[in-house]
Amino acid sequence: MHWSNFIAIFFGGAFFSNTIPHLVNGVSGSPFQSPFAKPPGKGLSSSTVNVLWGFFNLLLTWLLLFRVASFDLRNSCQFLAAAAGALVMSLISARGFGRFHGGNTPTGKSE
Repeated sequence: MHWSNFIAIFFGGAFFSNTIPHLVNGVSGSPFQSPFAKPPGKGLSSSTVNVLWGFFNLLLTWLLLFRVASFDLRNSCQFLAAAAGALVMSLISARGFGRFHGGNTPTGKSE
């Protein structure tokens, strides 16, 4: 498999990870940060915007994994590339969203 497929798989995993917080908050009816809020990434967007943003991320996941690359979940190298993308995006999200929800300190309180 060509190295560019692994890049697509890595970013497919990252977009999949970004799908989760937006869909969970959107479906539960909670406002949540999104790129469309004012200020972007800091303000809150409606639950509807978050559902749409989550599904857009899911569409990008599908495109990268199954249209750009031929992702096979049983292929260890491909699975690890997707998992690495998901892990990196999850850590970035935890740091970014944690600033607003008290998740960046050992006590859970905002600094």
